[in-house]
Amino acid sequence: MVKSKYINSLMARAKKNVKTIVLPEGEDLRVLEAAHIVSEEGVAKLIVLGNVAEMQAHFAAKGWRTDGIEFINPEESPRLREYADLLYELRKEKGLSRDDADKLALNHNYFGTLMIKSGHADGMVSGANHSTADTVRPALQIIKAAKKGASASSFFIMISHDEPYIFSDCGVIINPTDKELADIALNAAQTAILLGIEPNVAMLSFSTKGSAKGDEVDKVTRATKMAQEALLTDEYKNLGIKIDGELQADAALDSVVAAKKAPGSEVAGKARVLIFPNLEAGNICYKLLQRLGDCEAYGPILQGLNAPVNDLSRGCFAEDVVGAIVITCIQATK
Repeated sequence: MVKSKYINSLMARAKKNVKTIVLPEGEDLRVLEAAHIVSEEGVAKLIVLGNVAEMQAHFAAKGWRTDGIEFINPEESPRLREYADLLYELRKEKGLSRDDADKLALNHNYFGTLMIKSGHADGMVSGANHSTADTVRPALQIIKAAKKGASASSFFIMISHDEPYIFSDCGVIINPTDKELADIALNAAQTAILLGIEPNVAMLSFSTKGSAKGDEVDKVTRATKMAQEALLTDEYKNLGIKIDGELQADAALDSVVAAKKAPGSEVAGKARVLIFPNLEAGNICYKLLQRLGDCEAYGPILQGLNAPVNDLSRGCFAEDVVGAIVITCIQATK
């Protein structure tokens, strides 16, 4: 079991509908330890990519069982040709040659993503040894966004005093437009529902209800209006989502401050989903809370895709990998 009560509650949910998750970084000892923990708990079936002999030797040396784990070397996989052909068909109109498709299919992140596209896995967790771009690029090219014209984005689950919050977007869209910001808010609200978190969404700014002026504030105000209008449509109207903005962080989280700055708001003082105006603000905030506020941080987790492909921090611990696998399992059940 992991330390987090919240992640343990998600583990219990995942066990009821076991999914198959790909881990492309079998060379990383943190990933192997996480695979051991997840398999022992019966949370997921795992496919770990890498040197099969070395991975099996590591498990044997530790005395770990390999039940529920399949080790695959992409170079030796009988499905490599199938995956390379699939990648070529998906990307040839974008200029990908057959030779390049053959080479890319050997890349573990592409191989894992192609497994999902082919129906041989339900999700993927990578990033212990790769940049976010290395993990996200194959997902955007192969899995693609769930809604045409909508933006895929990311979120973190931040846990403070055993209470989970959603922070978005802290990992993908650098400077979202008002439309992208509205999409992020709606995706994050649905993510919150999926993960058992109350979908009270605060659109954050350095202004609360017109207390400051500027283009940055106007963008958040427009995005809030777009998202609120979307809540009136059939897709969202019965989900119980509440969105308000623009709100400063204290007004979003503190009921006393909210009563002064945003009286009458259904979200202020009760927000559990925080939408940042840009990546810079979101990324800085989550890292400060993780390092100085002793908060648990799980992510960046992608949202708005047809299937879950999720990222890790390169500074992650094995427990962080376990958390990401569990979250990916929950996403794959929807």
